[in-house]
Amino acid sequence: MVAVRVPEEELRKALNQVEEREKKDPKRRWIARMMRSAKQYHKMCPYFDKRTGRCFIKLGEKCERDGKFDGCPVFVEWLAQKYDELKSKGKPLPMDFLDLTLAV
Repeated sequence: MVAVRVPEEELRKALNQVEEREKKDPKRRWIARMMRSAKQYHKMCPYFDKRTGRCFIKLGEKCERDGKFDGCPVFVEWLAQKYDELKSKGKPLPMDFLDLTLAV
């Protein structure tokens, strides 16, 4: 196996680009963190009623994803609304999904 040496200047450029992308959208990073945290605690969407197959976020409408919340646009939109709500009130953002209900 041959090791390829990357010039230091190119490495710095690449690192700066990654840092800029992360700084640009803290909302997206927070939503991704909440999704990862929710996956730790729940196998199915915490806002899905297994008995009726309905979504509590959509106010009782039928869940199109059968309780799978990974990449669910309704769940992501709800998290985005919570982010905006917390930011507008000046409250600190929770670091864990379980703390999200306490923050509101």
